[in-house]
Amino acid sequence: MSNKPISPDFPFESKYLEVFGSKMHYIDEGKGDPILFLHGNPTSNYLWRNIIPYLTPHARVIAPDLIGMGKSDKPDLPYRTADQSKYLEEFIRKLGLSNITLVLHDWGSGLGFHYGMRHEDNLKGIAFMESMVKPLEWSDLSFSNRVGFRLFRTPGIGWFMISVMNVFMKQFMAQGIVRDLSAEEKAHYNAPFKSIRSRKPIRQFPRDVPIGGQPADVHDMISNYSKKLQESDLPKLLFAASPGVLINSSDLQWIKKNFKNLEVVDIGEGIHFVQEDNPHLIGEELEKWYLRL
Repeated sequence: MSNKPISPDFPFESKYLEVFGSKMHYIDEGKGDPILFLHGNPTSNYLWRNIIPYLTPHARVIAPDLIGMGKSDKPDLPYRTADQSKYLEEFIRKLGLSNITLVLHDWGSGLGFHYGMRHEDNLKGIAFMESMVKPLEWSDLSFSNRVGFRLFRTPGIGWFMISVMNVFMKQFMAQGIVRDLSAEEKAHYNAPFKSIRSRKPIRQFPRDVPIGGQPADVHDMISNYSKKLQESDLPKLLFAASPGVLINSSDLQWIKKNFKNLEVVDIGEGIHFVQEDNPHLIGEELEKWYLRL
């Protein structure tokens, strides 16, 4: 790990873009070709705060909050993957982004890979960490994750756990980070989800993770982009943490075997929210890779 301090500060100007009648919050720093940072569940663009400054001298860095997340509006949607994808793609279209480099994590990877493999001619490269590279089987999950996902997907119980007990914010985030977040950092992450109603987007994401072929629409989406990722010659950069959650050691071997034009950076100890444990190494290596593209 870098011995540089991990800052809780978010020193970026907030911008808003109207997308289908709702405001999406984003930051837009630097000049040049766009680098699009996409977060997942239950985070926001705050996740990238310590990494972004490594790229702003070289590119135009754009980091949105997905619809319903962070400081973006919470319209009355089911918050299915298809809804998230529709808002993200309209966001990209309205900003007129081209020659994009994607930096992806968690559900940001599902949405980013889905966009990228349908608009490959609009991409320069893809960097990813703790990402959804292929559909899951129940046997791929650890015992505790199997139990967690089954509960999240059980009608009534999943709603109560995520909406009332707020387990994603109170437990899941802490379990995905090696260090302890400061009170200030926790406050940033918790701010968008103060009420039961506000937690609807967090609740839908675990129900949409395709496990054992269900839900079928998301399974098909990920199967399709997974196949295209294996055929693509685009430059790819994977940040691999140990033990990881979405990318464990066997997933890492599968990716190394199946992805072309791939570089792998070992970022050492990390669980899921690796940007909170090793942002400076990620930033330094991302910068070096980007300058070689």
